Amino acid sequence: MNNSAGNPKSSFLDVLLRWLGLSRQTSENAPGQALIPPDNTTEPARIITSHVLYVIYDPVMDSAGTKLTTKMNWNRPDDLANAYIQDLLEVSGGLARYEIVQRVELNEFPALTDGFRYTPPSFLAVWNKTQPAHQPQYADYQALLTGLNVIPAITNHEIDEVWLIGPPYGGFYESTMCGTGAFWCNSDPQKWSSSCNRRFIVMGFNYERGVGEMLHSFGHRCESTLGQTFAGLQGKDNLFKQFVLYDKVAPGQAQLGTIHFPPNAQKDYDYNNPRQVASNCDDWRNFPTFKKEARLVNADEWGNGDMRLLHKWWLSHLPKVAGRINGVANNWWQYCLDPNLINL
Repeated sequence: MNNSAGNPKSSFLDVLLRWLGLSRQTSENAPGQALIPPDNTTEPARIITSHVLYVIYDPVMDSAGTKLTTKMNWNRPDDLANAYIQDLLEVSGGLARYEIVQRVELNEFPALTDGFRYTPPSFLAVWNKTQPAHQPQYADYQALLTGLNVIPAITNHEIDEVWLIGPPYGGFYESTMCGTGAFWCNSDPQKWSSSCNRRFIVMGFNYERGVGEMLHSFGHRCESTLGQTFAGLQGKDNLFKQFVLYDKVAPGQAQLGTIHFPPNAQKDYDYNNPRQVASNCDDWRNFPTFKKEARLVNADEWGNGDMRLLHKWWLSHLPKVAGRINGVANNWWQYCLDPNLINL
């Protein structure tokens, strides 16, 4: 992870509330807590460059050598990754910079926790609904990451995180965290990896879906990491709790909402609701000097149900300016990209 200074151009809700109520523990940024600069208005927003191992599961499906993505006419994994990188660069104002430094393409389906792997015929049978999906459904992260020599690469700073992409039923979490001091990141931490001296995140993508779903996964990652970043702050000092307010839980006080609940949402994934509610979403452009600017908003603001536009809208409002308040940098992107910067 290259961190540099600069300022360039149960229900999901239950889980989110649990994240925001987490207690702080000892940090692994060792030894003891990481040194935190005093509050100030001038500390430059860090540019975070994260080096990625990109692992593509795209098995050959027939004797002609046809890959699964080609057979099913699904998205090209490299196109998805490039678009995802560019979207995050854009909405972060240039502060979030991903570089794929290692790319591995595997002619296999991921191994699940009981050792099962789909074959081309069994996968197609599940896809065509002529047989049920295998249970247990999740990938064996310990076997997968060990086989790829991920822990030594993380320890040696060759890579900073891992992106897995595969087909439906691949068993990937949207995101999961590894390493000493790992915490909830839209899934339970990978406790087996605690000997690794750096925290790192493994993203899980599906090439049958699009960039919008990739940003959705990243948004949940931000909810987890920012929930942990602000976990020790209460009341109005917990700015992330304010950021995620929406009208249903805080009538008349909506801000940006959550990844599942935009400001006017009445239910999960209520992304195309025309109902207008008062929101202070624009005021987050003024952070940290709020002007109490509220106005009526609805789905017209975030793409009328287009998942990619919605999540770009939400992510673009994350603070990314100079300074530090209550020990937390005013550039929240650094915590979304690098969990080692979060004091536990």
